[in-house]
Amino acid sequence: MVRRERWVVVATLALLQIFVVVAGLYWITHDVAQMPIPIASPEPAPTPLITAGPVLAAAGDGALPAKGTLTAQLGGPMGDPALGKSVAGVVLDARTGGVLFDGRASTALKPASTTKVVTAVAVLGSAGPDARLATTVVQGATPGSIILVGGGDPTLAGPKTAEDAKWSKNAVYPRPASLTQLALRTARSLKAAKITSVDLSYDASLFGGPVTGPGWKPTYIPEGSVAPVAALTMDEGRAADGARFSDPPRATAEAFVPLLRKYGIKVGEDVKPGNAPAGARELARVESPPVYALVERMLTLSDNDLAEALARQVAIKEGLPHTFEGEAKAVHRVLTRLGVDQGVEVYDGSGLSTRNRITPTALAGLLAAASSPSNPSLHSLISGLPVAGFTGTLHNRYGRADSEAGAGVIRAKTGTLTGVNTLAGIVYTADGRLLTFAFMADDVANPPGAIAVLDKMAAIVARS
Repeated sequence: MVRRERWVVVATLALLQIFVVVAGLYWITHDVAQMPIPIASPEPAPTPLITAGPVLAAAGDGALPAKGTLTAQLGGPMGDPALGKSVAGVVLDARTGGVLFDGRASTALKPASTTKVVTAVAVLGSAGPDARLATTVVQGATPGSIILVGGGDPTLAGPKTAEDAKWSKNAVYPRPASLTQLALRTARSLKAAKITSVDLSYDASLFGGPVTGPGWKPTYIPEGSVAPVAALTMDEGRAADGARFSDPPRATAEAFVPLLRKYGIKVGEDVKPGNAPAGARELARVESPPVYALVERMLTLSDNDLAEALARQVAIKEGLPHTFEGEAKAVHRVLTRLGVDQGVEVYDGSGLSTRNRITPTALAGLLAAASSPSNPSLHSLISGLPVAGFTGTLHNRYGRADSEAGAGVIRAKTGTLTGVNTLAGIVYTADGRLLTFAFMADDVANPPGAIAVLDKMAAIVARS
C-alpha cells in the first residue's frame, strides 16, 4: 500500500513537470511576449553607471606614462611655496618598483599619520588579518571575586555607545564588541554557578610602560587627539562629553559595575586594579572585529587610539615588551622580514610622535607591497585607504578644478601635524597602470595651501 502511494506521488510530480514544459512551449510558439501590455509611460533611458573599477584590478599592468612625463608635470607643484622648504616625493610603478618620479625621494621627513601605513603592514604581516582582540572576565582567587581583563581592544563599546548602536543612524563599521554583552554573559556564567554577589577588580597589565608615546606633545590628550594607551578601555577612552578619560581602565571597570547589577549580580563598592591569576578560569568574553576590519577603520578614519592598539599587538605577537619601545622594535622586525624596512624610523603606531621619520620611497614601497598579488594578507591596507572626495579623511577634498580628476579614483592616507602635511596612496593611470605615490612636507606654514597642492599632485598622477 505504501509503495502504491509512493508511485502516485511520483506520477503526479511527473505530470506537473510535463505541464510546465507544455505551457512554456505554448508561450514561445504563440509569441505571448509580444501581446500588448498597457503601460502608463515609456521606460526611461538607462542612466550610465560610472565606477572607478576594482580596488585592485586583476592586471593593473597597462602602459606606463611616457618617460619624463611625471617629472615635467610634478616639478612645478613640488616647488610651490605653500609646501615650504622641506618637501620630498616619489611615484613608483607598483608592479616593478620602478621610479617614475623622484623628488628627493630618499629624504626622511616627519610622516604624521601616514605612519599608520607602516602600522597596518606590520600588524597584518604579524598578527594576521583574522586575529581578534578579546576582553574577558575571569575567576579571581575566590569564587566570589571576578576580574575584568583587557585584551587591548580600544573599540570596546561602553553602555551608551552600545545603546546608540541599536539605531542605524549611529551604527558604526565594523561593529564593535560590547561591554554590555560581556556583562550579560558574565552574569549568566555566575548564575549558572549559583553566584549572585561578587567583588570586581580589573587587569590592564597586558600593556606596560608609559601611557603616552615618545615625541608626543602634552596637548594631545587634553585636546582629544588620543587617549592614554591602555589594554582595558571602552569607547577609545572617551567620556560621554567627548573628553578623554585620564584612567581608561578604571573608567571601564566602573562602567561594568551597573551593567552587572542590571543583570542581577550584586557588586561590591570597592573596585580596584589587580592581576588575573595564571590560568584563571574564563567566565565570559567578547571579541573585536577581525584585524583586517580594524585596519580599514584605522586608515579610513585615521584613528590614533586604534593605531596604537594594533602596534601593541605586533609587540605581543613578536614576543617583545608590550610597550612603545617594544612595539617599535617589533614593527621593524616585521618590516625587515617583509623586505620593506629601509627608510622607516618609527616610535609609535599612530604618527603622533614628532620623532618619526620615513622616506617617500619607503611609504610608496609599503603601498606597493600591500597591493601585490603575492601579499594577499596585506590587501586590507589598500581597501582601508580613504577614497578621494568620498570617504574618511579625504571625503571633503578633491573638489577644486586642479584636483577633481582624482575624485573617486585616488586612494590615499593623509598625514597632519603642526607644520606637517603628507599624502601617500595608490592610483590607476588612464591606461590602467597601478602606481603608488608619496608626497611629504614637514615645514608647512600654510596648511590649507599645502593640502591643495598635495591633492593637485596626486591628481596629476591619476591623469598620467
